[in-house]
Amino acid sequence: MADLFGTIGVALILLAYFLNLFDKIQPEDQLYRWMNFIGAAFACYSSYLLHSIPFIILEATWAIVSLYAIIVKKIHN
Repeated sequence: MADLFGTIGVALILLAYFLNLFDKIQPEDQLYRWMNFIGAAFACYSSYLLHSIPFIILEATWAIVSLYAIIVKKIHN
């Protein structure tokens, strides 16, 4: 299960990055933010299953920052 969640999570984060790199989506787009949030949440859960504290911290922080960006955008619209 850890590999499945980790693979999906990392794939979403990388896909968001590459779509941005090739000007298909922008960091201000909700899709970009949601892809980062969901990807980081999945990767965090995978890290939890593997008991990898450094990556739990990394991915949890990434998810929290992404969720914050989603909420701030909603408030300002």
